Amino acid sequence: MVGRMPGNPHHGVIVGIDLGTTNSLVAVCDERGPRTIDDERGEALLPSVVRYEDDGAGSLRTVVGRDAADYAIDHPLTTVSSVKRLMGRSADDAAGDLPYLAYRVAPGERGTARVLLPIGDRQVTLSPEEVSAAILRELKDRATRALGEEVRRAVVTVPAYFDDAQRQATRHAGRLAGLEVVRIVNEPTAAALAYGIGVTGAPREETVVVYDLGGGTFDVSVLRITPAQREGETAFFETLSTAGDTRLGGDDADHALVTLFASEVRAMLGLPAEGGASLDAFPPATRRALLAFARDVKHRLSDADHASVEIAVNERDVYRRTVTRAEYESMIRPLVDRTLDCCRRALRDARLDRAAIDAIILVGGATRTPLVRAAVADFFAREPYTALDPDRVVALGAAVQAAILRGDRQGTLLLDVIPLSLGVETVGGAAAKLIMRNSAVPARAVERFSTSVDAQTSILLRIVQGEREMAADCRTLGEFHLRGIPPMPAGVPQLEVEFLVDANGVLTVRAVERRSGRRASLQVVPNHGLSADEVERMERESLAHARDDMTRHRIVDLVANSRLDLKWIGERLERHRAELDPAYAASLDRHAASLRSLVDAADADWRSVDPNTLHAAKEALDRESVRLQEVAIAASLRSDTP
Repeated sequence: MVGRMPGNPHHGVIVGIDLGTTNSLVAVCDERGPRTIDDERGEALLPSVVRYEDDGAGSLRTVVGRDAADYAIDHPLTTVSSVKRLMGRSADDAAGDLPYLAYRVAPGERGTARVLLPIGDRQVTLSPEEVSAAILRELKDRATRALGEEVRRAVVTVPAYFDDAQRQATRHAGRLAGLEVVRIVNEPTAAALAYGIGVTGAPREETVVVYDLGGGTFDVSVLRITPAQREGETAFFETLSTAGDTRLGGDDADHALVTLFASEVRAMLGLPAEGGASLDAFPPATRRALLAFARDVKHRLSDADHASVEIAVNERDVYRRTVTRAEYESMIRPLVDRTLDCCRRALRDARLDRAAIDAIILVGGATRTPLVRAAVADFFAREPYTALDPDRVVALGAAVQAAILRGDRQGTLLLDVIPLSLGVETVGGAAAKLIMRNSAVPARAVERFSTSVDAQTSILLRIVQGEREMAADCRTLGEFHLRGIPPMPAGVPQLEVEFLVDANGVLTVRAVERRSGRRASLQVVPNHGLSADEVERMERESLAHARDDMTRHRIVDLVANSRLDLKWIGERLERHRAELDPAYAASLDRHAASLRSLVDAADADWRSVDPNTLHAAKEALDRESVRLQEVAIAASLRSDTP
């Protein structure tokens, strides 16, 4: 349960962030209402793609977003995408995704998934949290520039079915990016908050379903929205149930197309039929290209009945294929059916039938697929609500929650739920559930246990999450020992175990043996998350290099923009030099040469260039080129005149 906090302007702005598998966004809610924050190109969506490069001085340089995504085929081994599917997971958990990734993933500490990148002559190992932190840092910097003040706090959304390990990993990523994650909100709940802005003052409460099909995850939540009827009353957003699959999303539709293309290319090349759809025979660049072609076909089939693809396999062979919408829909029908199974489970847990649903909200870019929209409409016997942009609605809802926490938006109360049951392993390997799934958060449960062996002086508590009855079939979140118990006969010790889940869905466990008074507690560090020492180390490193990183980032951006200016101005100068006053042309040459020398120096060693000097040189060339632009426009108009 989230209550209203008194506003404090000295604490600064709180933004809302949707950290997505395919794209990420940052939004803010102020007196103008919630809105996403665009970058300098006017784009709100930041592709969740990071490329790593050697900066020439032994450190890593990152390229985040559109530039990394556009050139991923050229840098397949050092460009990381879909990293959200690795967050808080072991390498074994992620095994099904690995054939479709051009970069390498291997086990790290405690079996955690780690990204391996060949940078220069060395191998760099990164956690998914570090990659996600680069994305969050880019969004943080974007918001800081747009709002004119340093952004330090954020509400970050996660799939409702993210377990404790994945939520902890998200918090750690925020910390590494220099953000205090003040609240973690389930993505469907955030979407309902954005939707609820329009129903405040509505005549009655509504029961809505949020169908969230993103790039890597699927969630469905059933919520009851009770609007405020008059000024001073509180609007309630209560999550009744949630269900989902953290390994189901638009990426899986891409993989279905990639498998088709790979199988047919192998057949065309005469490769062995066994494991015919396997991507192992293809180099990383080809795998990355196949994925890019698959996504392009998927997007085109949202509007067209067919889409063609042509791939130059080698110097001699070209693979050509036309995919019809009907063929594509038959391929992804099993994926869509899996989402509808989750919808049935969510309705059953909420003890509602389909007729009780007033609205269905679509979230996530994958819901633009015609088959998805038609299947959802058929399942619920009503057309989904599509007035909200499915790519932006989660970020907008996160911004609304941020405004509530800061005290800028009053009269709203958010009641979220726990997606999976939490408990402990008992004698014989059973799972004793203390907090059941779909319990409202924050939640607390206490239960008493005892020993099964005489003279037992320590008790091992293994914390599990899941719905199975045996602990071995559930996810182990962590374990700790309660030591120093006086030896007593079996069954005599009284072990009281308390589970506390905060509003972020993060679990703390406390235990006390009541006869002896021995106590122990921990905030569960999941087996597949980062240790506290790892987070501390990464945070120290990010702080130690913060100034250099900011300067380097600015120089990289200036160099990229300067190259574009030099290219554009150089081409037009050569084309129209004869029409220009020689003195003016010579001045343009001098300004361009000055900027080019700074760009070349920055390429050799970014530390050798002052960013302010580089910025001034770029601005000077831009100002000087105004007359050239006028000449070029006039020439263009003359050529268009009959």
